[in-house]
Amino acid sequence: MVSTASRSSTSNGSPRKENGAIPSEGTANTWTVNQVSSWLRHNGFDKYASEFVKHEIDGSVLLSITESDLREKPLSISSLGDIKRLGGFIDRLKTIQIGGVYLNGCVSPSAHSIHTQATPLFVSSESSHDHSSSTVSSHPHSHSSSSPITAEAIVSQEQNLLELPDGRSVVESVSSYEVHSYALLTRDEIIRTVESPDTPSKSVLKLAIAFSYCLLSLLITAFVMVLVHDRVPDMKMYPPLPDIVLDNLPLIPWAFQMCEFIGVVLCTVWFIILFFHKHRVVIARRMFSLVGTVFLLRCITMMITSLSVPGVHLECRAKNHGSLWEKMMEAYHIWSNFGMSIQGVRSCGDYMFSGHTTAITLLNHFITEYTPSSWSSLHTTTWVLNLFGVFFILAGHEHYSIDVFVAFYISSRMFLYYHTYAYNHANLTRNDDRMRLWFPLGWFFEAGSIGKVPDEFEFPIKIRRKRTTEVKNDEVKNQEKKEKEKKKKKN
Repeated sequence: MVSTASRSSTSNGSPRKENGAIPSEGTANTWTVNQVSSWLRHNGFDKYASEFVKHEIDGSVLLSITESDLREKPLSISSLGDIKRLGGFIDRLKTIQIGGVYLNGCVSPSAHSIHTQATPLFVSSESSHDHSSSTVSSHPHSHSSSSPITAEAIVSQEQNLLELPDGRSVVESVSSYEVHSYALLTRDEIIRTVESPDTPSKSVLKLAIAFSYCLLSLLITAFVMVLVHDRVPDMKMYPPLPDIVLDNLPLIPWAFQMCEFIGVVLCTVWFIILFFHKHRVVIARRMFSLVGTVFLLRCITMMITSLSVPGVHLECRAKNHGSLWEKMMEAYHIWSNFGMSIQGVRSCGDYMFSGHTTAITLLNHFITEYTPSSWSSLHTTTWVLNLFGVFFILAGHEHYSIDVFVAFYISSRMFLYYHTYAYNHANLTRNDDRMRLWFPLGWFFEAGSIGKVPDEFEFPIKIRRKRTTEVKNDEVKNQEKKEKEKKKKKN
């Protein structure tokens, strides 16, 4: 009996146990621990073979090993080159197991997967006497004497083994299928994806996420305003708290409306700048993420402590909005009208901290940051409007002084901290991995961005004009010249 090089067998057809024999890569999932060790030594990883044997790594375990497993304990391979090379060999084994087609194998049509089957190949001498040419037998228990194998016998045997019940070959069957590989994203892959340079589609996706985040944050804020209105303290039992500014500043009835008018002016100026700015997508993303974060912080401070009404002129009483649906409708009314009194919104209890101060302060900072430094007149105007807006809030006795101070401080600090991180995120993250944990929102939105954007403006809508050009041939030009000469002669 003549056996193939890849399949050693005894006379009774049972596998022969050979120490140090190189196992077939097609059967890697069935390797024993010793076969894995032999495979490692064959590929030049002798120094790790004993470690693999120690941890009883057989074929199925070997196919599940990743580069992280090689790098970490208990294997703890320190050589990067060995990790990459051994990882490459293991990946090749995985590829063979997933979609390889092996000679001397069989296909299970129902599972559409390939399994190896060790089948000895030999030529029966009896059949060679009965036929004009030698035929191939695959019976594993034949004890007849063997004759030298021929090329025709090999081809015939391989064709028989690679034939499916429906008449198709293994190669034809496998070619009609696609191999898909699915794997969970690792932490390193997520970090690489987020920190990859921004593309136009990636920037738009981040903008959509930031916009959704901001809308949801403002809707939650409106709902919290409804809840705190239900808990506003009784004005008869809890009079206004002592306030050094409100006690010395007389009430101006129209002051709060003036504050909202200033907010509308700043908002109009800002959106005009944003409309014409060349990097409007990046800037809008930063605006939405900042607004959403600051107003989420405001939700927490409003819910924690309910302050008494700051002015006796305010008619604030606890409301019982009843069902959850009524509260949601009231929250939608506040949200859709931006919480402005000039839009008919009347709320009480949302004092710590001032939402109006937050809005005009952020608008002022955005206008100042994303316009050229030479526009000093605009910057001065926005700062004056910001300060007057704060003054009108206090003059209207709509908020305590601490509400306004905390709102201005948090808004300005959040703006500065966020932009400091946005402009230096590459260096900060490279030097300290904890920055991703400390500033998750900034890391997600700013990783891969351009950092500080130049002050460049353009018209966002490109209008294509059709240019009509008159093409004149030589005859027309000559005719015109002749007419001009005739006119000159007449004159």
